[in-house]
Amino acid sequence: MRIAVGPLPSDPPAAAAAFHADVLPRVLDALAGGAELVTLVFEPAPHAHAAWRLAAVQTLAAARAPARINAIVGTDPPGIAETDAFLASASGITGQCLVLDEGGA
Repeated sequence: MRIAVGPLPSDPPAAAAAFHADVLPRVLDALAGGAELVTLVFEPAPHAHAAWRLAAVQTLAAARAPARINAIVGTDPPGIAETDAFLASASGITGQCLVLDEGGA
């Protein structure tokens, strides 16, 4: 299951709070409904957001194993779709945040 995240506030602590208030319940509902893979799709943001995003993804992945939780950061729909398909086929990858470039690679 793919979940679009955002838009979020530009301030990193405010963005993390909004994620936990608005997106986390959707992730937990998906997992409770039997989802074995949840891929979060974040919009690009300044580097200051990288730490809280990775921490959230890694914590969820560890806490909800054997379900897998990963994230993609990007705006290119074909690139997001290809990366999502790759993650779906790579059963050993979880707790990762993959950042795409402007071309979706």
